[in-house]
Amino acid sequence: MILINLLPHREERRRQRKRNFFVGLGLAAVAGAVGAGVWMVALQQLTQQQEARNDFLRVEIRKLEAQIKDIATLKNDIEGLKARQAAVEDLQLNRNVPVHLLDELVKQTPEGVYLTAVRQTDSVVQVSGVAQTNERVSEFLRNTQNNSQWLSRVELVEIKAVTLPPAAGARDPRRLFEFSMRMTVKLPGAPAAGASAPSGAASARAA
Repeated sequence: MILINLLPHREERRRQRKRNFFVGLGLAAVAGAVGAGVWMVALQQLTQQQEARNDFLRVEIRKLEAQIKDIATLKNDIEGLKARQAAVEDLQLNRNVPVHLLDELVKQTPEGVYLTAVRQTDSVVQVSGVAQTNERVSEFLRNTQNNSQWLSRVELVEIKAVTLPPAAGARDPRRLFEFSMRMTVKLPGAPAAGASAPSGAASARAA
């Protein structure tokens, strides 16, 4: 009977398997490291590309902000020019208003009513005068309220009786009625900001 010792052969196979295991483990580690390196390089490139895009966007945003500021300034300039143009147009429209106002007051003032003062502030006109009777004041009030194309919102502010010395050649004192009225003049255009129509005093009597 022949006996064969297999122990050395088995030991050699175990050593071979162990070598193969470590070799495979090393290859896997190398492959993992290479993959990780490739991923890091790709990630770095992507990050650089994104940073480049971000820088480009920041530059464009700054340009747009500058353009927006320029547009806002231009809009303010345009609004200022429009306001000045409107003011000039209003002045041109309203420069003849005092003339029309006085002419209208002359037309609407009845006989027996004497105007002593006319003062205009923007579109509000304050009229003071004296009348022979209360009825004359009422007539003047109705005329300016109903018959005038230039006057509206007529209000009687005050009326009071006064006694004046006798006129030349008369013996009895005169009894008159002082009154003040407020009314609104119809302006062709809106009054310019900070500007008011000229004020003045005039006396008128309807013939």
